[in-house]
Amino acid sequence: MTQLCIPGLNDPVQTNLTGMELFNQPLFNKGSAFTEDERTTFRLHGLLPPHVGTLEVQVTRRLKALRDQGSNFEKYAFLRDLQDLNETLFYAVLVQNIEELMPLVYTPTVGEGCQRLSEIWRKPRGLFLSYPNRSRIREIIADPRYDPVRVIVFSDGERILGLGDQGAGGMGIPIGKLSLYTACAGIHPAETLPILLDVGTDNEERLKDPLYIGWRHGRVRGEEYDAFIEEVVSAVSERWPDVLLQWEDFAGSNAARMLERYRDRLCTFNDDIQGTAAVAAGALLAAINVTGIPLTEQRVALLGAGSAGAGIASLLLRAMVDAGLSEEEARRRFYAVDRDGLLMEGMPGITPAQQPFVRDRESVADWKLSAPDEAIGLECVVTKAHPTVLIGVSGQAGAFTETAIREMAKHVQRPVIFPLSNPTSRAEATPEQLMTWTEGRALIGVGSPFEPVSVNGRSVPIDQTNNSYIFPGVGLGVLAAEATRVNDNMFMAAAKALAELSPTAKDKNGRLLPPVTELRNVSVAVAAAVGKQAQADGLAPRRHDNDLHERIRARVWEPAYQPYLRAEEPC
Repeated sequence: MTQLCIPGLNDPVQTNLTGMELFNQPLFNKGSAFTEDERTTFRLHGLLPPHVGTLEVQVTRRLKALRDQGSNFEKYAFLRDLQDLNETLFYAVLVQNIEELMPLVYTPTVGEGCQRLSEIWRKPRGLFLSYPNRSRIREIIADPRYDPVRVIVFSDGERILGLGDQGAGGMGIPIGKLSLYTACAGIHPAETLPILLDVGTDNEERLKDPLYIGWRHGRVRGEEYDAFIEEVVSAVSERWPDVLLQWEDFAGSNAARMLERYRDRLCTFNDDIQGTAAVAAGALLAAINVTGIPLTEQRVALLGAGSAGAGIASLLLRAMVDAGLSEEEARRRFYAVDRDGLLMEGMPGITPAQQPFVRDRESVADWKLSAPDEAIGLECVVTKAHPTVLIGVSGQAGAFTETAIREMAKHVQRPVIFPLSNPTSRAEATPEQLMTWTEGRALIGVGSPFEPVSVNGRSVPIDQTNNSYIFPGVGLGVLAAEATRVNDNMFMAAAKALAELSPTAKDKNGRLLPPVTELRNVSVAVAAAVGKQAQADGLAPRRHDNDLHERIRARVWEPAYQPYLRAEEPC
């Protein structure tokens, strides 16, 4: 029986695989870097050119080939192929060039990657758990190759970024997220497992595409959908009792509902709700270093009050309460605008997550409108409420109009504006527009990367207020602390840890967030804050702080080739 032992971070690899069987293991393929002795032991002579290479040379070679690709999508496909061929090399390239490559591995390019996944799918990565195979789930996940798994990212592909239902193409999201768990926090690749829950798709373009790789069926909904999710979650929690399960890009109607259903049953969180909230809170806390307006005096307008928007508002409300406001006072400082306008009492379809941010009609009675039943839109909210902070998670390109932004800037010296919708094509406004309309005074955070903006002759970098500042560190902290659950306190701790690392703490002209090149250090700091909070809340074994820090550092994997030994005994 062939075998390959999963090594520790710096342990030799033990295997009895030889020849092409060894090359076909992406996590253990070293390509031209197999030594002469290893080539002899594992029968690799002749399959490789005679030159014995190094990881450093391979990185240089792959970077050149990557940069020769024509479009960002071609670069995305190239990196996906590299990951499926040689994971150590893939992560060496990514970690050493994170600022250049993160937009290719994740937002914004992953959006097109999901839309066109059926064109480039070649080799299995992760698991497609499809509705027709619901009776085989336990059999599928039982394979011993998955024994080391500690972190799983789920998606059902229904709400991919701002692009909507992509069906099985949504697998690009779990793959991309877990790549960042490894690149940004050093989670060992063998411990990660992307899973796409294929319950069909209502995207007619996908269903009619002869290349589509998913189940050609309309989306399963209602009780059947819930029963399928229950079957998968139950099987996963039985297979991996200590797993960290992240929900990603579920539609708003399911995202908050599933989080509430399962958050007390296993160690789980929803990054769209909690991770987005934490990075937005961290960026706002950093902006206060510049504006000087205390959190208790901020007025927050939110465009997009779905699961992500409500999550942001809930965490910011809690931060305001922690800073000294009563909950009632804090609620009055939020103006949540959704598709039907400002959330107000009596509106149909208000969700439990939105309820705390519903305005009573008396409080806006003097907001004169052209018609009695007219919805109160963003421009009216900005004119009447004079928000100090404007956050967009609407998925609507151009929703931050010039009129609204100029009106906001009339009343606020340093307006804080976060158009967070992904990908770039769905951003509520571009940084260049915001700087122009605010005469260069806006403090900006965006969901996808944008080029620096020229303001009064100087180049101003734009902070990518991306969840990658939060979720990798949360995962690292959970694993290192051996946390049994994930709660909102841990995300508040993560937000505060991120804010403490803001360059604005020392320089008011600095960036809101550390540069992307510092993401590994950010993740370690976030992990420490999350681990400590888990211990304080009784969700992890209490240990001395030094021990927690040592456990965090010990879990950080660096992409490097290890020596190979022939396995004579079972692992």
